[in-house]
Amino acid sequence: MPTLSQRIQDLHASPIREILAVISKPGMISFAGGLPAPESFPELDLRAVPRDMLQYGASEGETALREQICLDLRKTGLHCDPSQVLVLSGSQQGIDLVGKLMVDNGTLLALENPTYLAALQVFRFFGARFASLDRQQPEALLKQADKPALCYVIPTFQNPTGYCYSQQEREVLAAACERQGVVLFEDDPYRDLVYDSCDRQPVCSLMQSGQWIYQGSFSKTIAPGLRLGYLVASKELLPYLTRLKQAADLHSNRVSQYLILQALQHPQRMQRITALQASYRSKRDEFAAALQQHLSEYAQWDLPKGGLFFWLKLRQHADTGKLLQQAIAKGVAFMPGEPFFHTHQGHSYLRLNFSHADAAQMRKGMQILQTVNWHML
Repeated sequence: MPTLSQRIQDLHASPIREILAVISKPGMISFAGGLPAPESFPELDLRAVPRDMLQYGASEGETALREQICLDLRKTGLHCDPSQVLVLSGSQQGIDLVGKLMVDNGTLLALENPTYLAALQVFRFFGARFASLDRQQPEALLKQADKPALCYVIPTFQNPTGYCYSQQEREVLAAACERQGVVLFEDDPYRDLVYDSCDRQPVCSLMQSGQWIYQGSFSKTIAPGLRLGYLVASKELLPYLTRLKQAADLHSNRVSQYLILQALQHPQRMQRITALQASYRSKRDEFAAALQQHLSEYAQWDLPKGGLFFWLKLRQHADTGKLLQQAIAKGVAFMPGEPFFHTHQGHSYLRLNFSHADAAQMRKGMQILQTVNWHML
């Protein structure tokens, strides 16, 4: 056996990827991964891709795409210029780059608890310690003597809970990060998947000073297989993130960048987004009705105003990891809650995705879930 690096000891398999591998067999109904509906994918004309897109490109990304990203972000209130944009090979790369930039062994990070499990996977790999962020009083954590180096949050349709910060909560967090000199890392992959009125202004746009990183994705509204996302950062941080990307993959896929740009500049882009929102709103409501019919005896939840997930809390303690094994044996998959927590809790929570299954699969899947042993301790 070769001698491997010490950090390999903190390298663990992604729970969601392992579950997705298990459920690939025919007939399995998946409420596990955050998979967009296949019918939502746009028609892409690969014949139109210019031949020069097959050549190496700039690490920062295509100029026209970076300009378009800035144009879109200015409409949200986040004012930036193209020199602050870095195109990513999927937004997961952004988390990896920020981890490399900010985290040494023992570095303290402020996180929501629960939070995105793949972010926890990355930050743990680099040796981070975690502290739970209270969105009502973030400064209580950020000003302590053992101050976090980074605050990682998903304010809009949070994964896994679906919670959306109020405008006041956004303002309080931005001000706290500014006053305490903590770098804010805002992950925002779901903001366009909105079904009910709510505040969605980027927290980073409310910062008048300090250092920040804002990240978005094209996976949820265009196509995840293109593996493209982006981050925008304060001017002090962007050069370091660019060099880290150069060391990782030189540049993101140029063909994907071309196709994404065509989708963003399509004259019917907004009509497509509106139709996508309407479709997912309908799916959310169908899913909520099926939940109410079959699982209300065992769990409680809030109706998400956007995003792709329902977050369930069981009415009595149960090990949802064991429940998952029962459900998979019956042909249904979901995500147990424990991997989303950086503390040792979450046994009585689970996350259900509503975007991928069709109406018939939803109903059948809920009927099956009703039959598992929800009283398993």
